Amino acid sequence: MNPIVDIESLDHEGHGVARIDGKVTFVDGALPGERAEIAIYRKHPKYNSANALAILRPSAQRTDPACPHFGRCGGCTLQHLEASAQVAAKQRVLEEALRRIGKVTPDLILPALHGPVWGYRHRARLSVRLVEKKGGVLVGFHEKRSSYIADMTRCDVLTGNVSALIRPLRELIGGLSNRDRIPQIEVAVGEHATALVFRLLAPWSDDDAARVRAFASRWQVTVWVQEKGPESARPWFPDDAPALTYSLPEFGLVMPFSPTEFTQVNAAINRSLVSRAMRLLQPRPGERIADLFCGIGNFTLPIARLGATVLGVEGSAALVARARENAARNGLSGIDFAVDDLFAMTPGKFAALGALDKLLVDPPRSGAIELVKALPESGGPRRIVYVSCDPATLARDAEVLVHVKGYRLCAAGVANMFPHTAHVESIALFER
Repeated sequence: MNPIVDIESLDHEGHGVARIDGKVTFVDGALPGERAEIAIYRKHPKYNSANALAILRPSAQRTDPACPHFGRCGGCTLQHLEASAQVAAKQRVLEEALRRIGKVTPDLILPALHGPVWGYRHRARLSVRLVEKKGGVLVGFHEKRSSYIADMTRCDVLTGNVSALIRPLRELIGGLSNRDRIPQIEVAVGEHATALVFRLLAPWSDDDAARVRAFASRWQVTVWVQEKGPESARPWFPDDAPALTYSLPEFGLVMPFSPTEFTQVNAAINRSLVSRAMRLLQPRPGERIADLFCGIGNFTLPIARLGATVLGVEGSAALVARARENAARNGLSGIDFAVDDLFAMTPGKFAALGALDKLLVDPPRSGAIELVKALPESGGPRRIVYVSCDPATLARDAEVLVHVKGYRLCAAGVANMFPHTAHVESIALFER
């Protein structure tokens, strides 16, 4: 007989949390306040993992998923939860991580940053696989908890033009001689162009190349090829393709990028996030500010536009080169860039950056623990704006900033960068 449980909360991956004889059970497909019949598929000494078989008492916040592939495709996990409730759940995840891991509480909870919940995704990595028993080539995201690719014909979180390409891409690749040697297509959507980066383990024949050119012309996309690592990606067709760009109109900035360079997947939320970061940081003429993990200059250039002198530091020489190009393209001066491994930061290396009034930090999921450990315990930057894509590492770093380095956590809040997923993007302000 299958267990029947009451769902207490959501975990950081969007699973319902229940208890069976005191043992935590994570239930896929169940929401807080619901009673569900479940099937346990994995038992661990400290917890169970289960699927919801039937919802016996539904939440008032439950909604019908819009996507016909929801439940099989692993790209989304929260389409069954009303959109505003998703954001509230992410805010709770952030607050709980700060309290439990960081042992800190922000003075102010910032209002969540909202944006479009469909058609928002401007970047994606689509898997490709030849599956003869399913009629040919599959293109899309992996199924939940599986290496198999979901048999999908559309994706409502992708931009409309990219979603419309899934079926034609299946047909195109199915007719190529190397159809079993194309494992991945990376998608990048700019304001005036869309690029598809084909990962090729074997080259196209002349006939293949003609088919791909015809496809690109018909669907108005730019084709890139990547034959080895990401650094090998290069534009392939057409020769006169428009550049990929996004803009930050509030700051009068246009940012070119290549399809393999990191940019945020959600252009609307990125604009809101940059705007909020600048309001929290308050760059002023006469200040010297460092943007660490600066990437292509997403925050660096707005800081400079507001009059401060900026040092942008990034571990990738290619990204720093792009950031310099973007600064020049936008007519900005007062910016220095440096290539350095910020994961190997030390007090000596931090001191060598020179006197800094403020910091902006935007690390990857692993956070910035070596950086925060390297900060001086007195003096140094008086204000830090920390942009995070993982509440757990933000909370870990916040514990050091507050309890060791003497900062106060003034404010924190979430940005709904990835609607319908459990991913939590957040921003925090520290001062001393």
